[in-house]
Amino acid sequence: MSRPFLESIAPFFIVADVARAVQFYREALDFEVRYCEPDSDPFFAIVGRDAVQIFLKGSAPPQPNCTRQSWAFWDAFVYVADPDALAGELASRYVAFHKTIRDRDDGLRGFEVRDLDGYVIFFGRPL
Repeated sequence: MSRPFLESIAPFFIVADVARAVQFYREALDFEVRYCEPDSDPFFAIVGRDAVQIFLKGSAPPQPNCTRQSWAFWDAFVYVADPDALAGELASRYVAFHKTIRDRDDGLRGFEVRDLDGYVIFFGRPL
């Protein structure tokens, strides 16, 4: 019997204000709103772009990984075949990079964006 193929994963971020978080992902990262409950003053939303999506829930203070463990740099890793092109696209929108595009010592090339609640997303690929 063949083993089932896992298609994707969606991180679940606890945010201070769902509407504000949705606005950031839409405007800065060009994500679309895939679900929002309720439409006004939402407490839950799903935002996504292509095969990537993030669940946003406003129920408690945000807890990005770096606030709990200093060695935990990222809250999500998004594989992108051409991180330089994506970095250029985001720079044209004046997105502030947490760390700019570079080749890392761990064999990855990419950049980091920190959202309004402090969650750090790495966009990149292996060298």
